[in-house]
Amino acid sequence: MPVRPIVKYGDPVLHGPAEPVEEIDDSIRALLADMVHTMYAAPGIGLAAPQIGVPLRVIVIDLSVGEDPSQLIQLVNPEFVEREGQQSEEEGCLSVPGYGGTPTRAARVKVKGLDPDGNERVYEATELLARAFCHELDHLDGLVFVDRLSPLKRDLMKRRLRKRVREGWEK
Repeated sequence: MPVRPIVKYGDPVLHGPAEPVEEIDDSIRALLADMVHTMYAAPGIGLAAPQIGVPLRVIVIDLSVGEDPSQLIQLVNPEFVEREGQQSEEEGCLSVPGYGGTPTRAARVKVKGLDPDGNERVYEATELLARAFCHELDHLDGLVFVDRLSPLKRDLMKRRLRKRVREGWEK
């Protein structure tokens, strides 16, 4: 399972909507496996296919970062069934390295999607898992956490990020 390069803020694949998966086949299962491996190598707790340059509606989440295999969530064509309440906690993004922010997210979510075998799965989540679902589903809609910040913070961060993009993300 290769570790795929994670695309950075400014790459067009991160800023447009991802396409639904028409059929879960071996190529989609291989994509999921690569995403899990890439997420753990980063290390991160979630990854959406657009973050590795693949504009498909596929996400992986594991709050244990590989420590507890039962916590791994792999979803194809995930969507919100319910969202309620609000929470704001610091978060970062593998595609926006070195930057963090405090977007407002739903406090409780219900998400449904298909597992790697094509079976429907439904997850109810609060706290960090709810934020992770919101964060990864945003990626599928062409949004990054920066887009969810207050207008002033968003504008300041986007100005800094545009400079990093012009510099090619070199430090």
